[in-house]
Amino acid sequence: MSKNTICLWYQQDAEEAAHFYARTFPDSRVGRVLRAPDNFPGGRAGHVLTVEFTVCGIACFGLNGGDMFKQSEAFSFQIATDDQAETDRYWNAIVGNGGFESACGWCKDRWGLSWQITPRVLTDAMAAGGEVAQRAFAAMMTMQKIDVAAIRAAVRG
Repeated sequence: MSKNTICLWYQQDAEEAAHFYARTFPDSRVGRVLRAPDNFPGGRAGHVLTVEFTVCGIACFGLNGGDMFKQSEAFSFQIATDDQAETDRYWNAIVGNGGFESACGWCKDRWGLSWQITPRVLTDAMAAGGEVAQRAFAAMMTMQKIDVAAIRAAVRG
């Protein structure tokens, strides 16, 4: 386990979520799966308690803690994409696996975890500032999944 690890709370599906992330994103894998040595509130001995996994090189720790806490948009993974095909691939994987769409490049997976699928053309336009950023921002505000061609058109003016 890394010295600093993101701990994500799941009701009971941390291992399933970790395997989905490992199949979906590059530089992702599932590590140790630890099982409860005894019964605990909301679980039994032998049930998966924690899962170590990596998402795009970021160390994570999934905790099956029950329904006491819920995921929120206060935490999200931001995945930078290079083109529309990559944007579509990640977006469709998350939404098509029981997740749902939100606005401005945000979506949630079936476990309630928020994802920002963000093409680099958008972040580059925002970093440019001025009218370019204003046009890109205005275009983004009308979208759910980011449309790379529409952002490029907005950047051109």
